[in-house]
Amino acid sequence: MTHEIPFDVAFNIVPRAARPTKPRSHGLTEIRAPYYSTFGTRHLQDVFDVAGQWVDGIKWAGGSFALVPPEQVRRFSEIAHENDAYVSSGGWIETVLRYGDEAVDHYLKEAKEVGFDVIEISTGFIMLPTSGLERLVEKVTKAGLKAKPELGIQIGSGGDSGEVELAAEGAKDIGDLIDRGRRALDAGAEIIMIESEGITENVTSWNTGAAASIMNGLGMENVMFEAADGPVFEWYVKNYGNEVNLFVDHSQILQLEGLRQNIWGNKSTWGRVINPA
Repeated sequence: MTHEIPFDVAFNIVPRAARPTKPRSHGLTEIRAPYYSTFGTRHLQDVFDVAGQWVDGIKWAGGSFALVPPEQVRRFSEIAHENDAYVSSGGWIETVLRYGDEAVDHYLKEAKEVGFDVIEISTGFIMLPTSGLERLVEKVTKAGLKAKPELGIQIGSGGDSGEVELAAEGAKDIGDLIDRGRRALDAGAEIIMIESEGITENVTSWNTGAAASIMNGLGMENVMFEAADGPVFEWYVKNYGNEVNLFVDHSQILQLEGLRQNIWGNKSTWGRVINPA
C-alpha cells in the first residue's frame, strides 16, 4: 500500500513525516538571498526548479539589495512569487532610521515597488525602545507590508562580530525579549525572527535554555530561528519537531527538508523525526 504524499517527488512510495503544502503557516523555511554567496536570477530559478516546494520565503540580508540594480531585485521578487514564496528584507531599516522618518517612508515605498512582502526590523545594533518598535511595526503594516521584528539576546548581534567582541558587550534578558516580542505581535507583527548570536552562534556553548524560553514564551508558530548551520537546524528539528520555523542558507534546503521529512539524518536523528498526517 502506498503512502499519500501531497508533493511531486520521486520515490514517493517511501513514507515520510507529514509536511503541509504551501502556503504554510508553520514549518516554514526561509532562505538567504545573495549575501555571503553572490548569485543571480538564473541560479535562483534553478533553486526553485529543484527545491521550490520546500522554500517559503527568501531574505536579502544586510541591505544587499541596495547594491543591486532595481530591475534585478524586482526579478528576484517575481521568481519568488511565481513559486508561492514571499520576499523579505533583512536587517537594514536600522541604517535607514539614522536618516529620519522621510527616509523610512521612501524605503518602505521602494520596498513595495521592487516586490518585497516583508520588512525585517532588526534591533541588534540599535537601542530601540519597545514603544519605538511598536510604532515601526505599525508603520510597516500601514504601508501594506508585513512586519518581522528581529530580536536577540546578544547586544551587537546581526553582523560579523567575533565571539570575544560580542561577549564583551554583554547579553540581554530573556524576559525582556519575550515581552518585546509579545508587544510587537500585538502591534501587528507577522512573526518574530530570533537572532542566533548568543544562542547558537558566537558562543562557547549553546544557550538552549534561551531557545526553550523563547519558544514557550511566544509560541512556536510565532517565531523563526536563524539556523544557518547544519548542527543548529538539526538540533531545532530534533527537539521541537518538523514544524519549527527556520532560516537557513539556500545551499541547505534539501539537507533541512530531508531531516524534516525523516528520509535521512545522522546517528541522533536518523529515523526519529515523526509527524503523523
